[in-house]
Amino acid sequence: MKISHNFDAGAIEVVSLDDPQDIRLRLRPDNAADFRQWFYFRLQGAAGRALRMTFENAADAAYPDGWPGYRCVASYDRRNWFRVHGTTVEDGQLVVEHTPERDSVYYAYFEPYSHERHLDLLGWAEMSPFAEVENVGTTVEGRDLDSIVVGRPAPGRKAVWIIARQHPGETMTEWFIEGLLERLLDAADPVARRIREQAVLYIVPNMNPDGAIRGNLRTNAAGRNLNREWRAPDATASPEVFHVRQAMEASGCELFLDIHGDESLPYVFFSTAEEVPGFTPEMAAQQARLIAALAAASPDFQTEHGYQPGRFGEELLTLASKWVAHRFGCVSLTLEMPFKDNANLPDGQTGWSSARSKRLGAAMLNAILAHVERA
Repeated sequence: MKISHNFDAGAIEVVSLDDPQDIRLRLRPDNAADFRQWFYFRLQGAAGRALRMTFENAADAAYPDGWPGYRCVASYDRRNWFRVHGTTVEDGQLVVEHTPERDSVYYAYFEPYSHERHLDLLGWAEMSPFAEVENVGTTVEGRDLDSIVVGRPAPGRKAVWIIARQHPGETMTEWFIEGLLERLLDAADPVARRIREQAVLYIVPNMNPDGAIRGNLRTNAAGRNLNREWRAPDATASPEVFHVRQAMEASGCELFLDIHGDESLPYVFFSTAEEVPGFTPEMAAQQARLIAALAAASPDFQTEHGYQPGRFGEELLTLASKWVAHRFGCVSLTLEMPFKDNANLPDGQTGWSSARSKRLGAAMLNAILAHVERA
């Protein structure tokens, strides 16, 4: 047997691989910070053999509450992923039991979204008559940070910003963006057409390409958690936020959506802006209207479960959606999707998946339209 991980987003530490019933692994931390939870590796030479893989340091993960109810994902072709039912937590360790059907099988924390697919998404959008790809800046390691601009600025058109993957291990967020863009750039979709007539959308599919390629969970190449950098971003250590903030100042912002994944909660929900200083009754009414529109568009979304008030404490205005709400006085929300499954609409085969993330991204257009027509 052999385990490899030296590829885009690969991450694992192998302790022992001698006994298929006692494969010992460790979650690898981010390259410059002590966050660990993401894993992605290839195992070869085990077709038809019953495997028992133990992640010894699962209790030291960034979110150990994320393991109960979690099921590992696996794929033979890196296109079709399924959940491994034999995923359990034993004495603080994550245990994955699986008998692969083929000699080459990939295991991951969630369905990966590769950098090549990211570049393909940009290229596909560039070919649309409704979109342009603009370079926003450069990452710590010199990679391009791009936005997809849909629509042209004109009097009366609202500026809508949507960013994803500040935390690179939250790959469901770029799947969400892919689904949103597929509908938004559809010439035959009336909701998309109306949005394009009334707004300019600035969409950043991947805020953290360095961390994504490195297989990090939460940080960029300099070890910075980008979603704690918005109050005072460092042009050297967190240039991704620095450059996007500059672009937002130039365009203005009348709606902001920051797309994320949550390790622990098995629901789709918004983190809202009521705690932000200066949050007004008008902002509250607009926020409620958008939330109601998404609930009507997608049964995957719900409002009963979410974060408790006060969760972010003094960090509040370092978070993207909270800083934007404070700076621009607009509706500004963080959308969270599960790593596990949606407990309200469970799927035993795939759990929460790339396909469901894309469907939710498409449904978000209904909520965006409800906002731009009334704002």
